[in-house]
Amino acid sequence: MAKDRFENKVVLVTGGNSGIGLAAAKRVAEEGGTVIITGRDGEKLKKAVAEVGPQAHGIVADVSKLSDIEALYKEIKAKYGHLDGLFANAGIAVMEPVEQVTEQTIDSMMATNIKGTFFTLQKAIPLFSRGAAVVLNASVAGSKGVPFMAVYGATKAAVRSMARTFSASLLDKGVRVNVVSPGPIETPIWDGLAQDQLESRKKANPSKRFGQPEEVAAAVAYLLADESAYVVATELYVDGGVTQL
Repeated sequence: MAKDRFENKVVLVTGGNSGIGLAAAKRVAEEGGTVIITGRDGEKLKKAVAEVGPQAHGIVADVSKLSDIEALYKEIKAKYGHLDGLFANAGIAVMEPVEQVTEQTIDSMMATNIKGTFFTLQKAIPLFSRGAAVVLNASVAGSKGVPFMAVYGATKAAVRSMARTFSASLLDKGVRVNVVSPGPIETPIWDGLAQDQLESRKKANPSKRFGQPEEVAAAVAYLLADESAYVVATELYVDGGVTQL
């Protein structure tokens, strides 16, 4: 692991108080960066900041609310003046068979995963330094047909599309946008599944296991770092081979 890839850089990780977001925040801090993490729960955010260490700064924000996003960037501008990296990770997942999907399910996931991601990127534009890198957290569900992830998959397909449109808009400003698409990862998202269902899904993966948040964080760190400067608008799968094999 490089120790200084993010030295003198300021990186924002939305939804950074648990799971993949927290692992990515730790990775940026371990490699010398200043990391700002957001979350909706103030207490969880405090614990996450303590875990990441003195290079972390927490800001309570709900990305489904435009006013929270605007307040977030106002605080970042006042404290740091700019951003060198952004991992737009905040998102929610409701797993339901298509027959059980409600209007509330669609509205909540669209508000966070699509509207929240879009405005997280849009409102950050004035703060991006030249050479800044953006990574969006999508999912293999955006590429595969998963019966109980119909709405979630649709939102993540939209996130993948945003990487292309924002790349086309920002490349002349020296800002790159890419996507990381995790497969099944060991996070609380799976807590509702029965043990036999969980084991069945692990066996169905070509790698016969779920990934770890740190494995996704490694891919995020690469896409945020200068060494990936020629990687633009691409989708990097971290899925144990589930989309390819």
